[in-house]
Amino acid sequence: MDRGSSFAAEIEREQGNREKAKSIKPLSGLLPFIGRYPLQIFAFSVFLVLAATLTLLLPAAFRLVVDCGFGGASDSQLCSEFAVGDDLSNYFLAGIAVAGALGLASAFRFYFITRLGERVVADLRRAVFDHLLGLSPSFFVSTRTGEVLSRLTTDTTLIQTVVGSSVSVAIRTVATTIGALILMVVVNWQLTAMVLALGPIVLGPIMLFGRRVQRLSRQSQDELANSSARAGESLQALDTVQAFTRETEERSRFADAVELTFQAALRRTEVRAIMTAVIFSVILSGLIAVLWYGAVQVQSGAITPGAMTQFVMYAFVAVSGVGMLTETYAEVMRAAGAAERLMELLAAKPEITAPSAPKQLGQAVRGEVRFSDVNFAYPARPDVQVLHALNLEIRPGETVALVGPSGAGKSTVFQLLLRLYDPSSGGVQLDGIDLADLDPVALRREMAVVQQNAPLFSGSVADNIRFGDPDAGDDAVIAAAKAANAHDFVMALPDGYDTQLGENASTLSGGQRQRLAIARAVLRDAPILLLDEATSALDSESEQVIQDAVREIARDRTTVVIAHRLATIRDADRIIVMEDGRIIDQGSHEELLARDGLYARYIEMQFGQQS
Repeated sequence: MDRGSSFAAEIEREQGNREKAKSIKPLSGLLPFIGRYPLQIFAFSVFLVLAATLTLLLPAAFRLVVDCGFGGASDSQLCSEFAVGDDLSNYFLAGIAVAGALGLASAFRFYFITRLGERVVADLRRAVFDHLLGLSPSFFVSTRTGEVLSRLTTDTTLIQTVVGSSVSVAIRTVATTIGALILMVVVNWQLTAMVLALGPIVLGPIMLFGRRVQRLSRQSQDELANSSARAGESLQALDTVQAFTRETEERSRFADAVELTFQAALRRTEVRAIMTAVIFSVILSGLIAVLWYGAVQVQSGAITPGAMTQFVMYAFVAVSGVGMLTETYAEVMRAAGAAERLMELLAAKPEITAPSAPKQLGQAVRGEVRFSDVNFAYPARPDVQVLHALNLEIRPGETVALVGPSGAGKSTVFQLLLRLYDPSSGGVQLDGIDLADLDPVALRREMAVVQQNAPLFSGSVADNIRFGDPDAGDDAVIAAAKAANAHDFVMALPDGYDTQLGENASTLSGGQRQRLAIARAVLRDAPILLLDEATSALDSESEQVIQDAVREIARDRTTVVIAHRLATIRDADRIIVMEDGRIIDQGSHEELLARDGLYARYIEMQFGQQS
């Protein structure tokens, strides 16, 4: 099964079997994105080391304050080595200086790592979106757009939190914890041994609960993606929902999806809460035992009060570091689940790729099209044959109309011509070259398409027309609009060609939207023109004007039309009658009527006495 069509099934399987989600290994996929910025990594590292060093200096300073400043020196040799004197102000001024330097170092560390996190996530989002644009349509047949958008936004936000914050905290904490442990040994190795004995007791729950948190985080993100997809489906079809008065049912469906998301998040939170309670209980109990033993040693004179103060502060740094690592580990596990989902998107393979050595079309594409024994089934429905041994030749400059009932395979012919799919068997050629031997991008540049219900994009009217040729000037845009009978209504808009259309150009009528789509195709000026029911949303008057424009731009171009309008059919040089993925008849309008076959019945049913 192809990657696109099996993707949704893989997601479902992984919700039940999470063997992959037991480590931070998925985060390794982020290394290529992080490695692009060595200077930021270096700057972050410098300030990280500086901040960690200053953090470890503070307990030593407090030891001097306690042993040398409070009531005389309890460790005269140490005090004489540092020449501290009796003035307490010097100690506190030095402490303030260290604290100020620590604040600056921490600020710069935060700045560089946060900037790196934002940059990495921006690059990751762009990489995922670029990859999605190259995937085949079958991927989006089996994977809901809302789920993909959730991965592109929510999952990347999780990763930004980890790269820009949690990783920084983890590295800083590891550095200060290791440093504190080393200095604890220097101060008193017996007390250090007691603290280290807590390690295995603490690490066990971290590893046990952390893996569980990652699995639950992945499930939570999946449920969030499902609820986003559910909302997207309902909102995109809001007019249908309201027309059928299904608001209550859609609210219920979305509420159910949101509740599943909440329950998944709640299970993750419960596990994290238990993990936190267990770990902190163990840590605090151990610290109390260490403090008791340290107090006994101070009373016996084995260590000074200042040394005990220093040790306790280092112990606090080390133990709080372990606690912080517990929280950070849970965040990293969540990000690992998010990274796993994003890497799956990046691993999805497009079905249509350029050959390693693509053939080149001639300088002037003639537009000769040939379908040779083409069989085809959509990857999402491999058992349903859409085209059966289709043979079709279209001469350069010929206008061919495809007619037939719904499901006959007309739109599939377009998709194969655009090489959005490859035939299951047989071949499609352009100017004698098999489409599989061409670069798909180079092939599609030679075609202009007007789709049924052609989408428009957020932006100005001019931007939408210029979608057909980004380099076109204003005069060319206006000329294309005039050819599509769009200029007059565009000029009546508040800002003319600069009018912002908004999402889905919802302020325009169906006919206006389609005229802009036709203008876009006119501007492309390609040798092959594909019109999929291009006049279906136009009134009779506009249709006639558009028909004249299409007739003009189709001159000397190979034109393939899917149409249900009699005028479009009559203008064609040849009419191809399709049914159940086969060509059952072809000829001119008059010839096909004379045969009194399917075409004649189709015309009678569609147009009555107009024929």
